[in-house]
Amino acid sequence: MIVLMAGLPGTGKTTLARELAGHTRGRVLNKDEIRHALFSVDEIEYSSQQDDFCLQIMLQTAGQLLQLHPERFVFLDGRTFSCRYQIENVLNASAALHQSWRILECVCPEEVARRHIEEQSASGAHLAGNRDFRLYLEVKARFEAITLPRTVIDTGQALQVCIDRALAALRQ
Repeated sequence: MIVLMAGLPGTGKTTLARELAGHTRGRVLNKDEIRHALFSVDEIEYSSQQDDFCLQIMLQTAGQLLQLHPERFVFLDGRTFSCRYQIENVLNASAALHQSWRILECVCPEEVARRHIEEQSASGAHLAGNRDFRLYLEVKARFEAITLPRTVIDTGQALQVCIDRALAALRQ
C-alpha cells in the first residue's frame, strides 16, 4: 500500500511516518532526503519542478519496493500534498502498480506547528533549508482542501493516540 503523508509543514508528518513504518515494517520515502541525495547544495532550488521530480523518483522507488514486497507499506513523506495534481500523480502511480492507497492528513494547532518548525530549525534537524514559519503560512494560504477519502490526524494529541488512529486507518 502507498500512504501519502499530507499536511502543512511542522504538523508531524515525518514523526508519524517513521513511527508507522516501525509498526508495519514499512518504508518511508522522504522527498527532502531524496533531494539531498540527488542534488548538491548549490543545485537545490526548492521549486515545484524539483519537488515534482523528487516525487517521481519516490514513486519509482515505491514501485521497486512493492515488487519485492507487495505486502509492504510505503509512506510518502516530505511533501505537503497541498495541490490536487500532487495527489492525483500518486493515485495514478498506485493504480499502475496495482496498489491500494491511503491519505493520512496531519493537522495541529498553528502554534504547535510553529514550535516544531522553530525547534527543528534551531537544531538543524530538518534538511529543507527553506523551511520556516513563513513557508508554513504560504503553503497554508494556497492549500487545496483534500476531497478524497482521508484520515485526519490531530498531531497535537499524544503520539500513541496518533499512531493508533493511523494504524486503524491503514487496516481498513
